[in-house]
Amino acid sequence: MYKRSLYNNVIKRVLEPRTFIQVLAGPRQVGKTTLALQIKESLSLLSHYASADEPTLRDPIWIEQQWEIARLLAQKTNNSEGVLLILDEVQKIPEWSSVVKKLWDQDSIKNINLKVIVLGSSTLLIQTGLAESLTGRFEVIYISHWEFEECRDAFGWNLNQYIYFGGYPGAAMLISDPERWSRYIIDSIIETSISRDIMLMARIHKPALLRRVFELGCQYSNYVLSYQHMVGQLQAAGNVHTVAHYLDLLSKAGLVTGLQKFSPTPLRQKASSPKLQVLNTALISAPSYCSLENAQQDGEFWQRLIECTVGAHLINTSLGTPTEIFYWKEGNKGVDFVIKKGKRFAPVIISNNKKKKIHSGLEEFSHKFHPHKRLVVGNDGIPLEEFLLTPSSSWL
Repeated sequence: MYKRSLYNNVIKRVLEPRTFIQVLAGPRQVGKTTLALQIKESLSLLSHYASADEPTLRDPIWIEQQWEIARLLAQKTNNSEGVLLILDEVQKIPEWSSVVKKLWDQDSIKNINLKVIVLGSSTLLIQTGLAESLTGRFEVIYISHWEFEECRDAFGWNLNQYIYFGGYPGAAMLISDPERWSRYIIDSIIETSISRDIMLMARIHKPALLRRVFELGCQYSNYVLSYQHMVGQLQAAGNVHTVAHYLDLLSKAGLVTGLQKFSPTPLRQKASSPKLQVLNTALISAPSYCSLENAQQDGEFWQRLIECTVGAHLINTSLGTPTEIFYWKEGNKGVDFVIKKGKRFAPVIISNNKKKKIHSGLEEFSHKFHPHKRLVVGNDGIPLEEFLLTPSSSWL
């Protein structure tokens, strides 16, 4: 069963009286469609599933056709039970949200009991019309990359396998063939997310630069880089604003993000240099073509994967919650991450044998900000496995 708690949450909402459109939003290849189909099969409701993820783009009329099919099903059943309509990848249809709004409102007036689930790629779905056209008519359920517990229970992975292979369930069956696994991640996830999600949803004037920003985000994941420094590293025609915009799009596609520096003053946070962070460690492992065994033997590379695993875990488990994730650094002192929930916050440092003076940054942060809790992950603190089994919001 896919993500039991998430499955139960969606089921509960679908079985409630018809009130909201349920929007399942998340990156590519994290199981949105699998979850929706499992829900479809488990319910006794009549249902209709349709996907706009085709080689040629659909148009708004396609949505109307699928909606009419569901309405015909509604005529065959007790209207109090309702009919479930699932529309997959609808963000690829121009003006989709306006069409859905019109049809949803028509059914509300006529008391037609259609229960609607809409699936789309990450927050790009929301950005392309959801908040504008469907205000007050939808609920968003964020579906993030798979966590360690899910990969352990579903595939029998140990901690080291999760650190290296990340949380893409569709690629799990390929890990016995590392080269094939790498090609799948690169071709079916990285390239498809960039060319079929970002480039179709946003106006990209410099496609090559977008790809270079992604590569830079992976290469320097867990490093703090100013946007000016990024422009210099890219050695391509582009400016600070373009690079910042492309990094934001990559974040919304569930690939790479830039964390802001923690500060009690929001304006200072927005003006800070970002800490680059992949949202799935497979984005680092696959392009390296370095095997799991060789990665573990390379101490520096393996430690970086561990730190990126912790960062991805914190960010992914905070999605759709009031919890926020930051970093903090001043001079040569800093903490790896800061978990913030309301007015409560906690610094996180990742301990290892090679890090010296690791507690100096923690002490400096504590002196400046007086956190509610301090978290050390690793050798002399919370075991890494235990930390990865705990959602970020649970620490506060």
